[in-house]
Amino acid sequence: MANLLVIYYSAFGHVYQMAQAVADGASQSGAHPVRIVRIPEMAADVNRVITSDKDRRPALQEKTSSSTTLAKQFRLTDRYQKYEATLALQKEIPIATNDDLRWADGILWGFPTYYGSMPAQVKLFLEMAGELCIEGALEGKPTGIFNSTASIHTGHEAAILTAMVPLFHFGMIFVGLPYSENPEYLTSDAIGCSPYGASTLAGPDSSLSPDPRELLMAARLGERVADIAAAIKQFQTKKA
Repeated sequence: MANLLVIYYSAFGHVYQMAQAVADGASQSGAHPVRIVRIPEMAADVNRVITSDKDRRPALQEKTSSSTTLAKQFRLTDRYQKYEATLALQKEIPIATNDDLRWADGILWGFPTYYGSMPAQVKLFLEMAGELCIEGALEGKPTGIFNSTASIHTGHEAAILTAMVPLFHFGMIFVGLPYSENPEYLTSDAIGCSPYGASTLAGPDSSLSPDPRELLMAARLGERVADIAAAIKQFQTKKA
């Protein structure tokens, strides 16, 4: 058996739903232990970055809650309410740690697409995991990526491609979604997923839910990483 870790960050729930599909696929591959953990928000850092010089006065900052600050970031009240509701849904999901990454034999990363790349929250988490890079703790572990984006034109493929770079620095083995196993994305329909990984289209206003085909391909990615992780672990055991 191989230990599978699904680690994700989700602001509006789309990646959270994809993470569940990925975990289901990984567990269906065999009797593999699957752990889902989440990368936390950076409310304090967001507050420091997006407030104006005038608003940075200490007395005013003390009165500014993280909710008010994030409301400024998302601007639209309904979107912020959805953001808060999503956080409430995820409150039982454990916060990710470096020890989770050490535990795993295979790792699947999920995040929304921000400007064609991973969110700052995910980048910060990777930077804080630098000790694992020094230790070589993730070397040889298979990994895959799933994400969300507003539309087919807003960078879900670019976000996966750019996210590969730090994972290669950790020594991980990247796993994609082959054409032959995923005919669903060979379509003119507006759905996510590509040879690089699983993805879902959230809509410009984040109102869409993952398409069943997107969830199916996400599950296949989880299963594929689980199979490879188990094969590598078995090989390493025999070699030892």
